Amino acid sequence: MKRLLLLSALPLAALGLAALPAEASKTPAGAVRSPRSDAVFKALGDRFIASAMRSSPVEATAMGIHDYDGLLPDVTAAGRAARVTEWRAILAEMARINPALLSRENQVDYAILKNELQYRLFANDGLQEWAWNPQVYNDIAGGALYTLAARDFAPWDLRLKAATARMEAIPAMLAQSRQQLVPARVPLIYAETVARQNAGIVEIAETMLAPHADALGGADRARFDAALAALKAGVAEHQKWLDDVLVPQAKGDFRLGAKLYDQKMKFALMSDLTRPVLKDRALKAKADIRAEMYRLARQVLPGQFPAKPTPEQQQAGIEAALKLSYAKKPPRDRLEERARETLTEATDFVRKKGFIRMPDGPVRIITMPKFQQGVAVAYNDPPGPFEKGGQNFYAVSPIPAEWSDEQAASFLTEYNDYMIHDLSIHEAMPGHYLQLDHSNRSNNPLRAMLWSGPFVEGWAVYAEGVMKDEGYLNGDPLFKLTVLKMRLRSVTNTLLDIGIQTEGMTREQAMELMQKGAFQAEREAAGKWVRANLSSVQLLSYFTGYEEHRMLRAEAEKRWGKQFTLRRYHDTVLSYGSPPVKYARALMFGLPVK
Repeated sequence: MKRLLLLSALPLAALGLAALPAEASKTPAGAVRSPRSDAVFKALGDRFIASAMRSSPVEATAMGIHDYDGLLPDVTAAGRAARVTEWRAILAEMARINPALLSRENQVDYAILKNELQYRLFANDGLQEWAWNPQVYNDIAGGALYTLAARDFAPWDLRLKAATARMEAIPAMLAQSRQQLVPARVPLIYAETVARQNAGIVEIAETMLAPHADALGGADRARFDAALAALKAGVAEHQKWLDDVLVPQAKGDFRLGAKLYDQKMKFALMSDLTRPVLKDRALKAKADIRAEMYRLARQVLPGQFPAKPTPEQQQAGIEAALKLSYAKKPPRDRLEERARETLTEATDFVRKKGFIRMPDGPVRIITMPKFQQGVAVAYNDPPGPFEKGGQNFYAVSPIPAEWSDEQAASFLTEYNDYMIHDLSIHEAMPGHYLQLDHSNRSNNPLRAMLWSGPFVEGWAVYAEGVMKDEGYLNGDPLFKLTVLKMRLRSVTNTLLDIGIQTEGMTREQAMELMQKGAFQAEREAAGKWVRANLSSVQLLSYFTGYEEHRMLRAEAEKRWGKQFTLRRYHDTVLSYGSPPVKYARALMFGLPVK
């Protein structure tokens, strides 16, 4: 589907909200359901999607809506004000709808949309990243071209014409970003990271777009060449500002602070868990996982460690067992190739076991674009929910060329063969690629667009455990140990994020937590320190979501009894899209939507 036809918002008075229709039906809570209320809400949801895509053209391209492929968003104060006005207007109209009168599906979507609009207002007015986060603008510029180059949604000549228009507009957008950013508020780590990533904008144009420029002819080709030259000049000008102004003047604190952090956490997670409760659960999980890892260590190294260890003996036993897994690793130039091989193995295993419906859309492993490098080792980039059947990308970052052999060896100790297997499970099969393929089949455009981070990330962590429990790699205990190490990493992510953003955790303390507490190699820990500086709250998604998925499955096993099967459970939980897990639970068991 290349374009989504959206309903226009309907006047509330014209729909007669005051009168209940004759065909009204009872909701599980006993309220009288109003199909007219459903129609009003559906119109507001469509209005939100339409306005969001119109005001965020780069996001629209990524989502699979191509009406705005030649445009960029307005990043000025006027543009922000227009978006805020629209969000407040939709919220005001939503307030006139009684959620109890909506269908159960729409009650879930009402809660999700209300949270999203309030989150966007908080981000604009409270967080104000437009003033201190240069990554916002880097992502727009790089994504503007990457989204056109990476996916074959239209012939090259059409995509190149849109890319030409965006290349022409990017220098002005970058200049406008320099007017929005307040260097004294920008954290140094943000400034330095964007200064390294900036060249990636031109790299996309030169390596992903220019090789296909022969698809253009005459004036169109001349315009493309001129736009590329202007883009190079504009990016070079921006680089000079980054190096000479932003980096030297960047004095902001990358730590969000408890007040803003707690507000962001509430919106981003849509969970009832408070920060102290989540931290306590993470600390308990850390101890439980380490105890299980020690039991596996005694299995692979029989007779070498006592059943009731001291803390020092537990540490030594787990480290000794993990060392066995570290010996099997790829050369530094074969990381992506090994990811491709493990993806094939994982896919064959899942298909053979049959515990979940296989995805329909294709997946391809790619080298992570430069403008995205420096934050994570890998990510999954699914096709837009409004563009069915598109390519899913499993992106792997290359080992930086400037790293020494010692640094590369440290990194590959962490990303050994067992860990690459686990990475391919998490990012692709049956993790993100499979789950998001299910999600994108949804005929609910609002929910497909506003997915829950904890649902998505939690599922990927949960999927790792399913593969372990189902005997992947012939039940190799070193693979099981690696899965637990990765689960421990998700727990540590929570402790790390809370500690850094709200408790003043230092780099030394963070490295101790990751290297000793979670057995991470120095290069992985150093990279995660940078990532935790460049983001906030997102790292909570893994543990929060995993706990929610784990508890939901346990509840399904109890409720369904002998009718429970993994296939039934997995296909059911993924059939709702990617809502917060608490709403998947409500839909699964017919519970009230809170």
